[in-house]
Amino acid sequence: MKPTNYHLFDFLDFDVDLKRDESLWKSCSPTAVEVRDGDVLVTVPFQKQVLANDMAADESAPRENHTLIIRQYGPKITRVFMGFGEIEMTDDSEMLMLSERVVKMPLDAKFNDGEWIISTADGIRRAVINMREPLLDRWSTLLPDPQETLDLRLFPDGKREVRLAAYDHFSPPRYDALPLAYCKLDGKKERATLSFECKPDECFGGTGERFAKMDLSGQTFFLKNQDGQGVNNRRTYKNIPFYVSSRMYGTFYHTTSWCKLSLAGHSARSVQFMSDQALVDAFVIGGDSIEEIVRGYRDLTGYPTMPPLWSFGVWMSRMTYFSADEVDGICDRLREEHYPCDVIHLDTGWFRTDWLCEWKFNPERFPDPEGFLKGLRDKGFRVSLWQLPYVAKDAEQIDEARENDYIAPLTKQQASEGSNFSALDYAGTIDFTYPAATEWYKGLLKELLDMGVVCIKTDFGENIHMDAVYKGMKPELLNNLYALLYQKAAYEITKDVTGDGIVWARAAWAGCQRYPLHWGGDSCSSWDGLAGSLKGGLHFGLSGFAFWSHDVPGFHTLPNFMNSVVDDDVYVRWTQFGVFSSHIRYHGTSKREPWHYPAIAPIVKKWWKLRYGLIPYIYAESERATVSGSTLVQALIFHHPDDRTCRHIDDEYYFGDSFLVAPVMNSENRRDIYLPEGKWVNFFTGEVADGGRWLKDVEVPLDEMPVYVKYGSDIPFYPEAVDCTDQMDMAKTVSLHVDDEFKGIWNEKLFNE
Repeated sequence: MKPTNYHLFDFLDFDVDLKRDESLWKSCSPTAVEVRDGDVLVTVPFQKQVLANDMAADESAPRENHTLIIRQYGPKITRVFMGFGEIEMTDDSEMLMLSERVVKMPLDAKFNDGEWIISTADGIRRAVINMREPLLDRWSTLLPDPQETLDLRLFPDGKREVRLAAYDHFSPPRYDALPLAYCKLDGKKERATLSFECKPDECFGGTGERFAKMDLSGQTFFLKNQDGQGVNNRRTYKNIPFYVSSRMYGTFYHTTSWCKLSLAGHSARSVQFMSDQALVDAFVIGGDSIEEIVRGYRDLTGYPTMPPLWSFGVWMSRMTYFSADEVDGICDRLREEHYPCDVIHLDTGWFRTDWLCEWKFNPERFPDPEGFLKGLRDKGFRVSLWQLPYVAKDAEQIDEARENDYIAPLTKQQASEGSNFSALDYAGTIDFTYPAATEWYKGLLKELLDMGVVCIKTDFGENIHMDAVYKGMKPELLNNLYALLYQKAAYEITKDVTGDGIVWARAAWAGCQRYPLHWGGDSCSSWDGLAGSLKGGLHFGLSGFAFWSHDVPGFHTLPNFMNSVVDDDVYVRWTQFGVFSSHIRYHGTSKREPWHYPAIAPIVKKWWKLRYGLIPYIYAESERATVSGSTLVQALIFHHPDDRTCRHIDDEYYFGDSFLVAPVMNSENRRDIYLPEGKWVNFFTGEVADGGRWLKDVEVPLDEMPVYVKYGSDIPFYPEAVDCTDQMDMAKTVSLHVDDEFKGIWNEKLFNE
C-alpha cells in the first residue's frame, strides 16, 4: 500500500477508503483517581472520533470509560495496564517469571496544585497526572481547540521521566501519535495503542534479533514471528516486544499478539506501540546502565539458565549427514587430525525420508542407533538432532496425532506449509496449548534422549497453521508465543532425561531466554551475511538473551543457494567471529568440515584450539550472565551508554566484560577500529593502546582479528591442547594477566601439546 502520511492509516491500519465499520476512540482527561490494594486506578474516558482523515470528536457518541491501572514493582519498574473491560490484569502468564526482586510496592495518590502525584511509601514520585488547563493567549479562532488528552508522566526509578505522547500533533485535527487509544471494528474492540514521548537525540536497541543498524530510531517494526529468510531484511524469527533507550529506560509490552513498534518512525517525537488486541500492558523499567535495565526485564520474564560445559566446544554439522558410516568417518578424521570438537549435529537426513520428521532413525542407514550414539560418546562426541513441530501427512504418527488432537485440527484444506527446501505437506502443528499434546511430544523426544542424544534442534516454530483450532488460544495470539511453548517442552524433557538444560532454537518471543540456546537462522555465506548476523546478535543481547550463535560460515551461498562455493576468507573470518561468540557451530547447505578448505585448514585449526583455551573465560562470563543483565555478545553501549559514538557501532562488540572484538568483514583485510575510553591491549600482539579514538584503515592479516583486552584484566585460560571438553581438567586453568608484560596470545606458548 502506498503511504498516506496520515496516522490513521499508516500506523493505526484503518481502511484508506474509510469503507469499513471501524472507529477510533481517543483518551481524554481522567475523571477519577483512586487507590485500591496498593494500585492506582485511573478512570479514563474515551471519545469516539469522526471517521475521517483529520481527527474530530464524534459528539453524537457517548464517551466510554475504562480503568488504567498503575502498579509499582520494586524500586525501578512501573506497570501501566488497561484491558478495556475485556481483559483482567494478571501476573499469571507464560511470558512472566517474576524474580524475588519483583515485589509490589504500594502506591498512594494525592492531588496537589492541579496534578495527581503518585508515590510509593518512601515518598518517591512514580507518576504524575497533569490535570491543569494549558496556558493560552487566544488571538485566533481559525482552528478548533485541541481535544482533552491524557497527560501522564512515569518515573519508574524515581528519577527519569517517561511521558506519554500527549501533545504529538501539528494542529488539533492532525495527530502523529496518540497517548492512549483503541479501535473498534464491526462494533468489537481491537487494536490498542500507547505512545511515549521521544527526545530528538534518543537512540534505541533491542526488539529481538533485529538485522538493522545499532540505533533503531526512525524505524517501525511489525512484531510478528516469521521465517526470516536470511539476515538482511525486515523479517525475523525472533521478535521481542522490549526495547532499551539511551535515556536509560526500557519498555516491555506484555502481549503475544501481532503488534507494531515505531521507534521515532511514524513520528520523530514518539515511541508508538500498537497491538492487534484491545490490550495495553507495559512495564517501564528504569536503570543506571543498559545492563541494569536488561536485568529488570529478566526479573519480569526469567533469567537464562546455564548451558552445559560441553556445549561451549565446537559443533560440527552440515545439511545434512545421511548415515552412521558418514558421521563416523567425519568424527574419526576430526580426532585423527586433532580438530577439537564436542558435538556432531545430524540435520534433516537421519529420518526414513529426508525432511520427513518422524522422530525415528532410518533403520537402513542407522541400523543400530544406540550403538552408534554410544560409539560416538566413547570418542568424546555428543549428538544433536534436528526436528520440527509439524507433522507431515505421510508421517508414521499422523493418524495418532489427528485422532487425539495432538496437532490442531484444520478448519479448511490449505496449501502446503512446507519449508523453503521441502515440498512436504505439513498437515498440522503440534498444539502445545494442549497438555496431552505436549506430553506426547515429550515422549517422542524421550525415546531419542534415552538412546543417548543430548540436544534437540527445535527448528522452525516461528509460523503455525493459522487456519486451525488450538485448545488454549486463538492462532493470532499463539503465533508469537508458540516458540516459547515449543522450546520449553523440548528443554524440560532434555533436562529431565540428560540433566543438561539445552535446546538449539531458531524462533523466539519474550521469555525464551530461559531456554538456551538460540542461533541466527539462515544467513548467507557472504560479508553481508556476516554483518547482518552480528547486528542481529547485538540487538538480541539487548533483548534479554545471553546465549546466541550463528551458522559458521553462513548457511547458504550465492548465487546458487545450495551449490556455490564458500570463499576461503569468508570461512576464516566467520570462524574468528564464531570463536568469540557464546557458542560455535558449523552448518550449511554444503561441506563445512575444514579439510574441504585445504588452503586455510591450518588457520582454522589454530582458531579452534584458541576457542578451547578460552572456554574457562567463556564459562565464567556465562555464569555471570545467568544472574545479571549481562550477555556474551554485548553491544558497546552496555559499557559506554554515554559515548555517542558507541550508540551507532554495529560491527564491534564486547565479548563478556573483558574483550573488545572487531571482526573483519571484507576481502581487503582492512577495517577501522574504534577503541572506547580506557586502556587496551591487543590480544594477539600485546601492543598497548589508549582508547577514546579511532584506529583508521588497520591492516589485519587473514589469520588475525582485531581483539583487544581491557588493560589489567585477568583472563581464565586453559593451557593444554585437547580434543574435547571431556579432556579438560579445570583445575589446570591459568590466569592471563593482561598488561604491559603480556606479549600476545600466540607468543605466550600456552598450549602444551
